[in-house]
Amino acid sequence: MPNIKSAKKRVIVNQKKTEQNKNIRSEVKTEIKKVEALIKENKIEEAKALLPKAFALIDSAASKNIIHANNAANKKAKLAKKLDAVKVDAPVKAAEEVKEEPAPAPVVEEAVQEEPVKKTVRKPRAKKADAEPKAE
Repeated sequence: MPNIKSAKKRVIVNQKKTEQNKNIRSEVKTEIKKVEALIKENKIEEAKALLPKAFALIDSAASKNIIHANNAANKKAKLAKKLDAVKVDAPVKAAEEVKEEPAPAPVVEEAVQEEPVKKTVRKPRAKKADAEPKAE
């Protein structure tokens, strides 16, 4: 335990700030879980409505340096990606129910044979010992 008055105050302030930061982190995690739960239940409209609130909490935590800016960006991107994946899957399922027509056979063009490329062989360099001395 510190003896100096300012050090004692620092300990108290740090404890308070740690508690506040934990609460904010917890709020962020809770909002993310709420949105993910709505996405799992296919309640897309409700998830869309809750997404801005989750983004605001994440941005707020990042601006207060509670979470890193890149971490915030990753959290937001993952949430958006999950929501988009559900949106894309819904129309695909409906399209699968519609009778699918067989795809036309691909057109195959005749392969044109090209002449092989000739490789050039380099001659080895003459060693300095083999070279004749220059006249000065």
